[in-house]
Amino acid sequence: MGFIEQSICDKAQVFLDQFPNDQLTQVKIIPAVIEDPQWREKAAAWLTGAKLTNQGRVRSNNVAPLSVDGLLFRSQAEIHLYRSLKAFGVSFAPLPVFVRGGENYRRIEPDFFLIHGGIAMVVEVDGDTVHQETPAEAHARTSMLQLEGVHVERIQSSECDSAEKAKAAAQKILAVIEKLRVAR
Repeated sequence: MGFIEQSICDKAQVFLDQFPNDQLTQVKIIPAVIEDPQWREKAAAWLTGAKLTNQGRVRSNNVAPLSVDGLLFRSQAEIHLYRSLKAFGVSFAPLPVFVRGGENYRRIEPDFFLIHGGIAMVVEVDGDTVHQETPAEAHARTSMLQLEGVHVERIQSSECDSAEKAKAAAQKILAVIEKLRVAR
C-alpha cells in the first residue's frame, strides 16, 4: 500500500473505532478511465497553461481544448463553422459567456452568438461528443436568451464536419437571419 493509501486507511480507522465489528484493512487508489476522444487536445491545453479568458471557459467540466486565431473551440465542426462565418463577414462571438444576475443567477456559454442585419442569434452545434444534452435540457439552457428576443438556431455537427458543409451551414444560418429580418 502506498503512502497516500495508507494515510487514508489510518485516518478512516479513527472513525471506524466507534464500530468494533467494522474494520478497514486496505485502500486502493485506482484512476478512472473515461473515454474522451479529445483527451490529447485537453491535456495539451492544460500543460501549456492556456491564457485565461472568459471565452470557452465557463464549463470547467468541458473546457474548450481547441484553438484557432487565439479563440477556443470544443470541436472541429465548430472550427469549420467559425471559418465559414468569418469568411462571410458576419459579426459573431464563438463560445461567449452570458451571465444573468439577480436571485436566479445563471451563466451559459452558447457555441456562437451572431449579430447580423439587426438580428441577434445563438447557433448551437449539436450531435458531437461534447453536446449530449436532450432537447429539453438544451431549451432550458438557452431560454434566458430566448426570453430576451434572441433567436436560437440548432445545427448538427455533421452539417459542419468539413469546410464545404460548414459553408453551406453558414449560408443556411444567414438565410434564416434574412427571413427573421424581413418578418420584423
